[in-house]
Amino acid sequence: MAQTSTVHNFEIALSDTDRGVYEDLSLKVARHPSEATEYMVARVLAYSIEHQEGLAFTQGLAVADEPALWVRDLTGRLEAWIEVGTPDAARLHKATKACGRVAVYCHKDIAAYLRALAGQRIHAPERLELVELDRAFVAALSAKVEKRTRMALSITEGQLYADIGGESYTATLHRHGLTS
Repeated sequence: MAQTSTVHNFEIALSDTDRGVYEDLSLKVARHPSEATEYMVARVLAYSIEHQEGLAFTQGLAVADEPALWVRDLTGRLEAWIEVGTPDAARLHKATKACGRVAVYCHKDIAAYLRALAGQRIHAPERLELVELDRAFVAALSAKVEKRTRMALSITEGQLYADIGGESYTATLHRHGLTS
């Protein structure tokens, strides 16, 4: 019998002073059977950091041609393509052709990922932003995730603060671009 997705409920008190976003988020996140907890946590962090009108989770791993998240305007036009992990250059090429902004939230070795992308053909690389999620930070949060998780998440001057399960964690959000 095939395994089904597990639904996780996240209640997040978001305070993003860098963008002036203050929201209480209630997220139902389906975790695919093949999805690592760290990947799911990176998706939730990306959603929180990117929070804006029109932002939605896609079908993700279930549909190969969709990113983890996207932003659509009221007419349905794609405005932002948001990936999690280390998508290859061909996927980023397609994404930057599809819309004006592409972000990748990388929770793995960013230096190795940047080397892998170096010299690869990517349409309009100036539209691409790589956001480095600290691996230890993501792992620590992953260890605290339950089927129902409450978390306070604050972003101030590029610092990410999380309170989850009675513990506090801090990480710096490093943003990278591609020049070629």
